[in-house]
Amino acid sequence: MDFKLILVTGGVISGLGKGVVAASIGKIVQSRGLSVSMIKIDPYLNPDPGTLNPVEHGEVFITEDVWNFSPGGVEFKIAEIDEDFGHYERFLDINMHPSNNITSGQVMLSVILGERRGHYLGQTIRLIPHVTNEIKSRIYGVAERERPDVLIVELGGTVGDYEAMAFVEALRQLRLELGSGNSLHVHVTYVPFVETVGEFKTKPAQLFFREILAAGLPPDIVIARTSSPLPENVKKKLALYASVPLNSVFDDPNLSVTYELPLYLENQGFGKILSEKLHIDGSPDLSEWEEIVRKFKVGIRKRIAMVGKYWRMADVYISILEAIKHAGAFLGVLPEIIPVDSECIERGDELEKMEGADGIVLTPGFGSRGTEGMIYAASWALKNEKPFLGICFGAQLATVAFAREVMGWKGANSTEIDANTPWPVVDLLPEQKAVKEIGGTMRLGGHEVVLLGGKLRAAYGRDRIVERFRHRYHIIKEYAERMEGAGYRVTAVDPSGEIINAFEVEGHPYFVGVQFHPEFKSRPGRPSPTYVSFIEAAKGI
Repeated sequence: MDFKLILVTGGVISGLGKGVVAASIGKIVQSRGLSVSMIKIDPYLNPDPGTLNPVEHGEVFITEDVWNFSPGGVEFKIAEIDEDFGHYERFLDINMHPSNNITSGQVMLSVILGERRGHYLGQTIRLIPHVTNEIKSRIYGVAERERPDVLIVELGGTVGDYEAMAFVEALRQLRLELGSGNSLHVHVTYVPFVETVGEFKTKPAQLFFREILAAGLPPDIVIARTSSPLPENVKKKLALYASVPLNSVFDDPNLSVTYELPLYLENQGFGKILSEKLHIDGSPDLSEWEEIVRKFKVGIRKRIAMVGKYWRMADVYISILEAIKHAGAFLGVLPEIIPVDSECIERGDELEKMEGADGIVLTPGFGSRGTEGMIYAASWALKNEKPFLGICFGAQLATVAFAREVMGWKGANSTEIDANTPWPVVDLLPEQKAVKEIGGTMRLGGHEVVLLGGKLRAAYGRDRIVERFRHRYHIIKEYAERMEGAGYRVTAVDPSGEIINAFEVEGHPYFVGVQFHPEFKSRPGRPSPTYVSFIEAAKGI
């Protein structure tokens, strides 16, 4: 296989933005006319992040494809992957395959179940070589399937984590196998600015340089995550302890627009150093990307209230936040996101945030906590004719709000929240009723959507689209039909006509709910039509 490998690792703390750095490196490579693919390694033992607490893990990104992962005769359906894949897709404008997300759980299952089936012919199974070989096999498999010029592999967590040790060793071996000039290691570190002494501190970075050098995986390039650009003397200290030339140390300060990072790194000479070390030819052309970034910095300000139950960690909603920004840049709007905690609404707090907003988004979620606050928000938008968009769970709860507010169906609810509701306007999908296991068993991935008219049909400009789904519950057709006379209009279904994929309320300026997740297909410069139509309505206020 003929490909170049770029490894991206992190040190000091997690949450540094390695995913954005990796995606930015991909854009820099892509700008030189080369094809790029991405892999994310997550050292946790879950086969995928689908069952992880979003407040702990962040957003679960959904792919178009569904991967039937079959280690040793058992099968797992995987389309739920790490949130960093959202950055990869948005920066590179490509669809990622779920098998590009490698977890410890997948690797261990493959090795252990393979042993049970006699795959290793009586060998004693060890981390080295069996686990490391499985990791390398997965990486080589992506390279074989996709044939990229450059394959970028991001290692989750921080170097030195116990659970990442096998992956670090596998990556060391991989670099050795590929040979000199065919691989590059970019290490992202954190350099805090200590206000009390008025200077940047490199000691945490130095300690992690020691870890990574001891592991036999020395960095070729260091990127320092900082609050502001680094002075030369700090870069010199980082270069000394990382054993890299000074021209191979770059800073990644806080930027007003995330998508500006490839331009910022390129202007520092990152692309030139990368090209030299990997022997890559071609001049960069980032002119189109520069124009995309420029549009994120101009426009009229509009306030968008996002009502949800997971605001303790904003990364839970990262794709929605980005989709709103994409639509705003397209329409000349600078959206100001107002986070609204649905549990606070239940206590009578934060209502003024909705009242001062130009539009309201009701976010996805699971479970009963905070749902009455979400239903209240939908009812308020309905009564006050505020532009409103409900996504997945948000669309289901908006249906509950309509049933209570307009139809007068007291106690209407989703059976996910109240199994004994007298008006179960939202219930399990028929095929979900026999499902016992939780992980990977929802309606997942890309599905065809038939648009029946209304605002979404006008926004997309066609009758059939493909959008991504992640749900067990859905709006019940029988109740939707009974609500039609009061203005509840089904505007999208699946090809069978049995699953409701979207609705709108007639006579309202903009009240739309979608069962799918259009945010996962939104791109800077090519925004989701669902979000464009919503922001357009909010802009018109």
